[in-house]
Amino acid sequence: MSQPSPRPRFSRSQRMGIVTGILVIVVLIVVLQLWLFTASMNAYLGGDHAILLPAALVSLGCLALVAGLLWYTHRLEE
Repeated sequence: MSQPSPRPRFSRSQRMGIVTGILVIVVLIVVLQLWLFTASMNAYLGGDHAILLPAALVSLGCLALVAGLLWYTHRLEE
């Protein structure tokens, strides 16, 4: 059996760069979710009920992406 390759170890400054980049992406996704919520509420209150399910699915996808990025950030510290 072959040994799994060890994870690369990053220096502190490299980790800070990675974490900063991930934080910027997370902030952009959260802003996207706020815009999506505002647009879907506007459409819903305007009588368009068909937008709710696709908007909820996209929002769940954004949540999964943010959770994955935060999990990666946590694994980076180990």
